[in-house]
Amino acid sequence: MATLKEILTRRPVAATIRLTVPAGGAKPAPPVGPALGQYRLNLMAFCKDFNARTQKYKAETPMAVTITAFTDNTFEFSVKSPSVSWYLKKAAGIESGSSRPSHVTASTITVKHVYEIAKIKQSDPFCQYMSLESISKSIIGTANSMGIKVQKELD
Repeated sequence: MATLKEILTRRPVAATIRLTVPAGGAKPAPPVGPALGQYRLNLMAFCKDFNARTQKYKAETPMAVTITAFTDNTFEFSVKSPSVSWYLKKAAGIESGSSRPSHVTASTITVKHVYEIAKIKQSDPFCQYMSLESISKSIIGTANSMGIKVQKELD
C-alpha cells in the first residue's frame, strides 16, 4: 500500500515513449525530436543526459530507451542494454539470422560468447534478479531461434 506522502507527491504521467537510439548519438532530429517535442519536453537536456549515460558503449550501438513524460513537461528515462539478438549477430559476425532456423545454420558461437552476453544482460533492470544460468539458457534459446548453433568450442 502506498503512503499518503507518496500519493501526494506523484506526478501525473502524460505519456510513455519507447525509442531505439544509437549510443551517444541522440540528436534533436528525428526520431528523438518529434517524439519528445509533441509533449513539450526539453530535447537538449534529454540528448545530453542520454549521451552521457551511453558513452561507455561503442557508437552506433542500438539502445532501447523508455521515457516517462509528465504533465508538468518534465521527464525521466531508463536505458536498457542492446537486445540479445544484436549481441548474438555481432558475436557470430552475421547481418541477420537464418531464414529457416531449424534447417539452415547461419553461424556458430561458443558457450563463452553466451556467458559474456549473459554477464552484460544481467545489469538490465528486467534481468537483475535472474541467475546467470537462466539468462544463459534464454540466450541459447534466442540463438536457436535465429539459426545460430551454440558449441562448447569452435572447431
